[in-house]
Amino acid sequence: AVKAYEQLSQQGIAARVVSMPSWELFDTQPKSYRDSVLPPAVGKRLAIEAASPVGWHKYVGSSGDVIGLHRFGASAPGKVVWEQLGFTVANVLERARALLKQ
Repeated sequence: AVKAYEQLSQQGIAARVVSMPSWELFDTQPKSYRDSVLPPAVGKRLAIEAASPVGWHKYVGSSGDVIGLHRFGASAPGKVVWEQLGFTVANVLERARALLKQ
């Protein structure tokens, strides 16, 4: 996520990286805090989840996208599995650019 952010920034595309390790904790925060982290005016959001993407649409909204695991059982060295599953800088950049074109 950070490497993709850096490349987008170098291309003049405004982006930000938000780490959300706990939906439950985030949801208990005051609305002003939640809005500062995920501004309502920002509709193009891309979540990257190294597990099931179920539940992320609450945070990315109807105009957002989620990169996540849609299958299980891959067996190979970690880097190979991550590439096969789409967890690469190139894929994040591609999905972000596609999202921005919508």
